[in-house]
Amino acid sequence: MTNELVLVGFYFLTLVYSIIIHEVSHGWMAMWLGDLTAKYADRLNLNPLKHIDPIGSIVVPIVMTLTTGYAFGWAKPVPYNPYNLRNQKWGPALVAFAGPLSNITLAIAAIIVSRLLPIDFLERMYLLGKFKVLLNSGGDFFSRWGSFADALAGSVPHVIFGLCLLVVFWNILLAFFNLLPLPPLDGSKIMYAVFSFRQETILFLERYGLTFVIVVLFVLPLIGIGFFSSLVSIILGASLQFFFGLMV
Repeated sequence: MTNELVLVGFYFLTLVYSIIIHEVSHGWMAMWLGDLTAKYADRLNLNPLKHIDPIGSIVVPIVMTLTTGYAFGWAKPVPYNPYNLRNQKWGPALVAFAGPLSNITLAIAAIIVSRLLPIDFLERMYLLGKFKVLLNSGGDFFSRWGSFADALAGSVPHVIFGLCLLVVFWNILLAFFNLLPLPPLDGSKIMYAVFSFRQETILFLERYGLTFVIVVLFVLPLIGIGFFSSLVSIILGASLQFFFGLMV
């Protein structure tokens, strides 16, 4: 049980810090482009107390993981003033893209570490298979973690490979989910710049965007309308499959 608890702890710790690094990256890009709002708000650091939203960073991910097998969460957004950016057209898009880019960078770093481990192809495939079983929402939560922990036990390279899987999983999930062109996700800011939306339209979409995302991805599937959520699942699944493939 101890090994399972350690892995579960790292699972949530990876999620929390992946979100924090994502948010801090927005602030660093904004500062690089001329806006110091995040710096003055003391948000350009990795101190979780500065970024954690008690509900979005702790309660929601834990409850969703225990009840559905999947987690969803958020941190306090890092503030920035788009009117201070040197480039008014592409500045907000660059600030938005910095978050997913930081997650992809972390995932690539974990992949490089995993590739340097003295583990052969068959072992890598076995561990990846165990991890995919873990991600399956069926069965008892801790029994699935126990199976994964048993696969990693007794080998330091296996443990490191398992931790790299968690890093890749969370960061690729965060990166490509946030790149979806749905307000208020980061992809919407890129969409605004590419298609030159009117300011009134942007304000409307940002005001009701989160409600729209929740309805489309979580409410509609409950009443049998799961096309959009299925499409998102396909996109995220394909992204994870590609990056997991780089690890073996």
